[in-house]
Amino acid sequence: MRRNARVIAYYLPQYHPVPENDAFWGKGFTEWTNVAKAKPLYHGHYQPHIPADLGFYDLRCPETRAAQAELAREYGIEAFCYYHYWLGGGRRLIERPFNEVLASGEPNFPFCLCWANHSWNNIWQGIANRTLAEQTYPGMKDHEEHFRFLLRAFSDPRYVAVDGKPLFLIYKPDDVPELERVADFWRELALKAGLKGLYLAGISHFAPHWDPRPRGLDACMMQKLPERNGRIPARYLFTKLKVAASRGEHVLSVYDYEEMLDFLLRKNRPEWTDFPCLLPNWDNTPRAGMKGLVFHGSTPALFRRLIRKGLDLVADYPDEERILFVKAWNEWAEGNHLEPDLRFGRGYLEALRDELSMPSSTMGAPDRSGLTPAETAASIAPVRA
Repeated sequence: MRRNARVIAYYLPQYHPVPENDAFWGKGFTEWTNVAKAKPLYHGHYQPHIPADLGFYDLRCPETRAAQAELAREYGIEAFCYYHYWLGGGRRLIERPFNEVLASGEPNFPFCLCWANHSWNNIWQGIANRTLAEQTYPGMKDHEEHFRFLLRAFSDPRYVAVDGKPLFLIYKPDDVPELERVADFWRELALKAGLKGLYLAGISHFAPHWDPRPRGLDACMMQKLPERNGRIPARYLFTKLKVAASRGEHVLSVYDYEEMLDFLLRKNRPEWTDFPCLLPNWDNTPRAGMKGLVFHGSTPALFRRLIRKGLDLVADYPDEERILFVKAWNEWAEGNHLEPDLRFGRGYLEALRDELSMPSSTMGAPDRSGLTPAETAASIAPVRA
């Protein structure tokens, strides 16, 4: 396979019961609870997403984690980026899967970490009126303790590096007090521990001019989503009137995935290193219901066009920094997953593999893969009671 880019897929280490979710949502709750109960909210709305090859898995099972890694490797994914929850004071959440990956040495598949430094505000239900677990920043002593934990991961031979430096992402960098000081402190600790340093990247949310360099970071990754304002394509008149009748309440927002292809990624490279983030789809209605956001009409063929745009953006990067992130490997309740489902099978994985296999001279050429008549004819007519 031609290596046009280093592809890293975000990995949600949920999908197993934890005491916090048991207490708030009921015994045995996992993301699968939301996925399985999802229903279409309008005619042509693709829900529920039912897993195919890997089934409704439990991430406490090493066999599941091994199967995920083999599948990812087969289709050209270099590594998983595990969401890592450190809430301050040593408190962690949904940590068991990664703990076992680290302790067991299996699967033998590369990984890195993204510090998901946000409070849990009804996180699995898509609403924010109740705090389940609060993100805190107790100070430099806690940052040192955090680094001591991370060092175990950074020292693992499977850990992803850029120019020999472990790659670590921060989900909400601007929420970290004195971020530049923290970044310098961690780099100093890394050097003392025998590492070559750290390669730190921050996620910029909907902020195209967000520059990581003054914040002490090496790179950024821009994640963009459109407004959740009850926007429905105007051609669906009944739904448009339904939104108007809500008197401005925040309700279901629907965007055509094809229209999002130019929105999700930058048109030009910024002055700093920016890693494109590819979304195969988005639909968080399993969590949020009628307050959700939907990308309608995503297909592997359209996703392939997005991959091509991402490859064009990093084509001139140094080899080590030629990175594409995919969000995500397994965010099933947000509708963004590369893992096979019953509708598309391995289609999104095949799109990724096929585009990575293309000779460089063909990158940026018009998309000739086409869509089936069924795909192009998909509608969003509302369901009437």
